[in-house]
Amino acid sequence: MTAAPKSRSELARLIDHTILKPETTVGDVDRLCDECLQYGFFAACVNPIWVSRCVERLVGSAVAVASVAGFPLGATTPEVKAYEALLGVEAGASEIDMVVNVAALRAGDVRQVVRDIHSVVETAKASDGAVLVKVILETRVLTDEQIILGCRCAGDAGADFVKTSTGFHPAGGACVEHVQLMKQHAGGLRVKASGGIRDLRTSLALLVAGADRLGMSASVAVLEAMSA
Repeated sequence: MTAAPKSRSELARLIDHTILKPETTVGDVDRLCDECLQYGFFAACVNPIWVSRCVERLVGSAVAVASVAGFPLGATTPEVKAYEALLGVEAGASEIDMVVNVAALRAGDVRQVVRDIHSVVETAKASDGAVLVKVILETRVLTDEQIILGCRCAGDAGADFVKTSTGFHPAGGACVEHVQLMKQHAGGLRVKASGGIRDLRTSLALLVAGADRLGMSASVAVLEAMSA
């Protein structure tokens, strides 16, 4: 159990302000960056085509830029995910949120899951040792045993975070029970909750359950629902 943040500024530093819809425009990205600067969110999380623009708009600020790899299905090869991560880092991203090979994880293929994650970790960190890699498990389509296995594989592969969801799967996104399970079995890795987080009550519940970071697109509305 973790103490809930007590102020807007404290909560903002736990949020990756996110826009990953395919129809996102340059105006949408610019607005995201402006909101990150205004509210003090930890990171702007965007698709790879927008990384350079975010880096340019956020230069000199404390806001990080996060990109994605293998998003949203996780069904590309390890080599493709690794190269996508490399391009993101070279463009200035300091965090990479990769989608695990969900099929391999559901099948219990530990070797393939670790290889998938490690390919991204090794490539990203070879380019910049300070880069953080988050592994999206898509927990709503996994059993508890598979979630635990995913946490173990992420740790073995050298990742920094395990993350609940892409937010794109019809099965749903983050829930308290999965965050608690991941925190218990993350083995020192941090936990990011994402997917379907749209209100302050849910956000605080996920943080109390053990989430170290939240990913959401409703960040401004959530923050403004909290007392300053």
